[in-house]
Amino acid sequence: MGMTGGWHAARMNLLPPRLTELAPGVHAYIQPDGGWCLNNAGVLAGDGATLLVDTAATQARTEALRAAVASVTSEPVSTVVNTHHHGDHTHGNYLFADTAQILGHERCADEVAKQGDLLKHLWPQVEWGEVRPVGPNEAVAEATELEVGGIRVLLEPVQTAHTSDDLIAFLPEHGVLFTGDLVFSGGTPFILMGSLSGTRAALGRLRELDPETIMCGHGPVGGSEIFDVAERYMDWLAGLAADGMRNGLTPLEVATKTDLGEFDRLRNPERLPANLHCAYAELAADAAVPEAEWQWLPAGTGVVEAGIHDIAAVGGGMPECLA
Repeated sequence: MGMTGGWHAARMNLLPPRLTELAPGVHAYIQPDGGWCLNNAGVLAGDGATLLVDTAATQARTEALRAAVASVTSEPVSTVVNTHHHGDHTHGNYLFADTAQILGHERCADEVAKQGDLLKHLWPQVEWGEVRPVGPNEAVAEATELEVGGIRVLLEPVQTAHTSDDLIAFLPEHGVLFTGDLVFSGGTPFILMGSLSGTRAALGRLRELDPETIMCGHGPVGGSEIFDVAERYMDWLAGLAADGMRNGLTPLEVATKTDLGEFDRLRNPERLPANLHCAYAELAADAAVPEAEWQWLPAGTGVVEAGIHDIAAVGGGMPECLA
């Protein structure tokens, strides 16, 4: 099945968020169905300390997350780790800022500030509640080990992949890995603000950690099969981009002509043209083509703006956000 207008039909009757224990004191907070802004969070309830991996997109969803944390521990959240700056992972930071140290990649705080309330403009129909951009107050510039009430946590910044400020959290004794949006479980990858080559390198690093349990930024918890799908998608994307540029096609033209094959079953296929914009930009840069000569971009438009435009173009409007 190829990409045609009207693919983003309403997803009704979503299940409520659920808290699943992955290991003693380690929980995944899953928000079905993992589509736009329906992100996951990790909860580490140690002895006398609580760590949260990411918050949520809206005030109401973050308050529900806070209530879920309170159901498994009486300790206030003492640490928040942001896996990257996107609003569905950081908008709720302010609700924990009074008690928590907020950690993130060394570029994350600046990116949160630049992002502001972008998501409110992309999806004005969503009931966002209060959006108060609060970024990390402590930077993680290199691999760092934390101890959270008896739970050992390894934080590691990753080179530009999903974004320029990705960070992972790994629990070596439990084999649990929190990837943020470096990979999506059951969803189409999204690298518009990142890098194809960087994502491939990041996937290699995630493989090296050899996790038993993987909680992605979106979608159900799984195992290494999540990496398998992401790697195949990146290989496929690289081939599409190379063929498209060679044939003088724009990312949108490639996306609308392409049969999605096995990736048709992934949520949010509209990300394809945006991912192609990222891949095209890397190919052009590798070929030393001046940015002013990137012929697939409309005049005066950057890669991110063009990618967002094409996401809307393939479906006749912005895709549905049920946050």
